[in-house]
Amino acid sequence: MKFTRFKVNAETYTGVITGSEIREIKGNIFEEWEYTGKMFSESEVTFLPPLEPNQIIGIGANYVSKVEELPEEMPEIPVFFFKPTSSVIGHGETIVIPNGIEQVKFESELAVVIGKEAKNVPESEVLDYVFGYTIGNDVTAPQFFHQDGHWTIGKSFDTFTPLGPVIETELDPFNVKVEASLNGIEKQNSATELMIISIQKMISYLTNVMTLKPGDVILTGSPVGAELVDEGDVIECRIEEIGVLRNTFAAARTHAAVLQ
Repeated sequence: MKFTRFKVNAETYTGVITGSEIREIKGNIFEEWEYTGKMFSESEVTFLPPLEPNQIIGIGANYVSKVEELPEEMPEIPVFFFKPTSSVIGHGETIVIPNGIEQVKFESELAVVIGKEAKNVPESEVLDYVFGYTIGNDVTAPQFFHQDGHWTIGKSFDTFTPLGPVIETELDPFNVKVEASLNGIEKQNSATELMIISIQKMISYLTNVMTLKPGDVILTGSPVGAELVDEGDVIECRIEEIGVLRNTFAAARTHAAVLQ
């Protein structure tokens, strides 16, 4: 099923896409919900992020360019980072380049949506705790990375986590390709088999550190090919089975200084 959130005439709805129509639902998508009987066409709605995340966790440097490059040994401590929920926007919204810099980096990713509380989960059971999958764009301003290697500021600006357009619950995450096109030119196109740390390993690891809860979003890493972009550029992140997440980059109107 494809779950989504959207607006019509300033009213916010949750729905399930069936063909070209969206059927409104009420209730908690992670627990119990039902159809209301209202239906909308995709042409009359404005898509929102498909959920309001509980928290967002990303993993860094998680793809190789070909299977032969996969390491024999996994990192002892994976490179994880948090992104604020205030950075989330939806399909069609504008990504704002912070004032003081001219470029930011796009990173198309498969995003996992946790569906139930998870603690100390073995790898073999991880998928039992997954509600579904969406597309994420882990926008990054590397100019704001701390010289000691901290990434938080460079990942945290408002609009830096586009998600959507839907949460697909019927997806084989091990048999999809993560793609991105910049101004119509393909930049990323990698199968998820090129992940260094698999979905099972990363989520199992996280549950041994913290308790994951329904609505948590895990960004699983970006394929080779991400690059810096400018104001006016249009990025399309695509996973065929989920859809296309399209956003345009614009310059900021407020000041954000790079600390020296």
